[in-house]
Amino acid sequence: MPDLKDVVDSRLKLWCFFMLCTVIVLVVGLYFFQVVNTDKYVSLATKNRLRLIRFPSARGEILDKNGAALALNETTYNIMGYPLDLMKGDILDKFAGILTRQGINVTSADLINNIKKQHMAPYRVVTVATNLAMTQMAEIISDPDFVPELFPIPVWRRIYPAGTLASLITGYVGEISENELKQYTDKGYIGGDIIGKNGVEKSYEDILRGEVGQEAIEVDARGRRVKSIETRKAIPGKNINLTLDLVAQKEAFRLFDEKDYRGAIVVMDVRDGAIIVMASSPAFDNNPLAWGISSQEWQALVTNPYKPMINRAISGTYPPASTFKALMALAALSEQKITPQTTFNCSGGFTIGGRTFRCWRRSGHGTMNVLSALQHSCDVYFYQVGLRLGIDNILKWTELLGLGRTSGLDMPGEVAGNTAGRDWKRSRLKQPWYPGDTVNYSIGQGYLTTTPLQIALLYATIANGGRLVTPYIVEGHSKPPVDLKLDKNNLALVQRGLSIVVRSGTGSRANIYGLEIAGKTGTAQNSHGADHALFVAYAPAKQPVYVVSIMIEEAGVGGGSAAAPIAGQLLAYLLNK
Repeated sequence: MPDLKDVVDSRLKLWCFFMLCTVIVLVVGLYFFQVVNTDKYVSLATKNRLRLIRFPSARGEILDKNGAALALNETTYNIMGYPLDLMKGDILDKFAGILTRQGINVTSADLINNIKKQHMAPYRVVTVATNLAMTQMAEIISDPDFVPELFPIPVWRRIYPAGTLASLITGYVGEISENELKQYTDKGYIGGDIIGKNGVEKSYEDILRGEVGQEAIEVDARGRRVKSIETRKAIPGKNINLTLDLVAQKEAFRLFDEKDYRGAIVVMDVRDGAIIVMASSPAFDNNPLAWGISSQEWQALVTNPYKPMINRAISGTYPPASTFKALMALAALSEQKITPQTTFNCSGGFTIGGRTFRCWRRSGHGTMNVLSALQHSCDVYFYQVGLRLGIDNILKWTELLGLGRTSGLDMPGEVAGNTAGRDWKRSRLKQPWYPGDTVNYSIGQGYLTTTPLQIALLYATIANGGRLVTPYIVEGHSKPPVDLKLDKNNLALVQRGLSIVVRSGTGSRANIYGLEIAGKTGTAQNSHGADHALFVAYAPAKQPVYVVSIMIEEAGVGGGSAAAPIAGQLLAYLLNK
């Protein structure tokens, strides 16, 4: 049997060894927490004591060229809180009940989902309710169920005084989405922030947004505010002035509304590309979108058969029809395929490849030269001009004059249109290019589509002596025009032809408002309904300032009847007031 004393000694040694190990672990742990990670735990302790409140900046205002308000800010209130506080007890159930009593139908589950979307850090404040009016906010915070873990802060809500008149230009703002948060991770956005969704609000977001403010506060153990430590004021966004003339914009809508027309009107300064009018009808009121609409309201808007959210001026594509004949005349003269003396006979039709292409005037126009063909919009003359040019030359000139590509306009949504040729038809339709395709192309039909803005650019280039401008909507963002070095004699001849069109040709209904106007009519075939009516013009004819491009969907009559009078009135308003 082992000696009792030896057993006791061995157990004491084992116990001493255990105690020594315990002390060593404690010492190492203390060193690890107190020395190695001291900064980390001091920071955590500080964060438990300090909290940050984020204040959104006032968004910059959007004004027209004369200072008329297009987008302003209105003071409203948000109810804020900290995620850790809000998830305690029945706080969210009580708050959902308060909101319901104020007519805001929301459940605690809705509030939880909203908080989770914004919850990036435990001590970062989140928004629980937004866009509350002063009276609503007062009622909410005076409710017996309102808890100190919630607190109101003033915020800005976007309002658009011009409503439908400028909604497709200004765009609208809304709460940032999850996709946008991922897209703009380096921009400092968080859940609940407001961001430009469309139009100028989107393209000039960085200027309009400003810089958010922040306040560091000390709180007690229950998260209640004790005192303010430091405050950084929010920096408001910068105001921007558009080149748009709101009163002229209103006049454009009035002229469309009188006839219940759908379509677009663009007025541009031919000298530098400043957009004076950009009206698309029908339009929509952007105020509800900035304040928040239901899914049912949104669905009704996007499924509206008249598509009020599409800016037809830059996103609608249509055959340019006879407005394209000015380009054909300029191209044929420049490529020396015709001269001012070249004539063709129009008997009312032209046959090629076993198919007869009709002129709009069934009885024909007789012998036509380039000036009379423009004046009377003779299709047969331009059929033969197109065949002399060939599709490759036509495409060369459409590209040179800005068709088939976006223009560089400083707002989103512009589309390029379609200047289809041999390659396009072969890849899309698996067919060769036929002479009949060129014949169609020569009068602005077939596979060719453009936007009203592109047609305005084409005629601005003709009007200003051959300089291709870049359109712009925000003042101070113009770009130098590109001199295309076009032959001045050819340009002068086409300009003369366009003046005759309005003075005594198909566009004469624009010639009753005391201005000397040059322009061209167009009637575009529409496979989905009645013909579209087009008219594009500039004035004064000898010293052009403005070009106007008008497209009326399914007008059922020619551009000379429907669109020309509107162009004349609008140009007279702008130049003669």
